[in-house]
Amino acid sequence: MTSPAPTSVPTSSAVAARGSLVRHLAAGVIGGLAGGMMFGMLMQMMGMIAMVAMLVGSTSTAVGWFVHLAISAAIGAGFGLAGGRFLTRTPVAVGAGAVYGLLWWVLGPLVLMPAKLGMPLFQLDATAGKSLMGHLVFGVVLGGVAATVAATTGRRRA
Repeated sequence: MTSPAPTSVPTSSAVAARGSLVRHLAAGVIGGLAGGMMFGMLMQMMGMIAMVAMLVGSTSTAVGWFVHLAISAAIGAGFGLAGGRFLTRTPVAVGAGAVYGLLWWVLGPLVLMPAKLGMPLFQLDATAGKSLMGHLVFGVVLGGVAATVAATTGRRRA
C-alpha cells in the first residue's frame, strides 16, 4: 500500500508574497486605466485616438479607445509587477511612473507604433512632443493611483 503524496502547505511568508504580488498587479492595472483615461482625453482633444485604432485595422474612435485602454491596463500591470517596490511611497511612485511613461513614449509612438503602421521610426515632430506630454501625464497618474490603491488595499488586509 502506498501512502498519499505529501502536500505542501504554503508558509505565511509565501502567502503574503503572493498577496503582495496580486495587490501590486491590481494597483498597476487600476493606475494604468486611470492614466489611460487622462491620456486618452488628451489624445481625443488632439484628434489622435483614431490613430490607435489603426493598430487593429480600424479608424473608429470607439475602437481606438478600447485599444488604448487595453494597452494602458497592460502597461499598468507591468508597472505594478516590476515596480511594486516603488508603490510604498507616493512621491517615489509618481517619479517612477513618469520615468516609466518616458520609456513607453520611446517604445510606443517612436518605435512600435510606427513600425506596425509602416511609418518612419523616431519621428521627432510636434506630434511626438504632444505624445511625450501625454505619456508623462499617463506615468504620473499611473504612479500616483497605483501607490494609493496599493496602500489602501494593503491596509484593508492588515
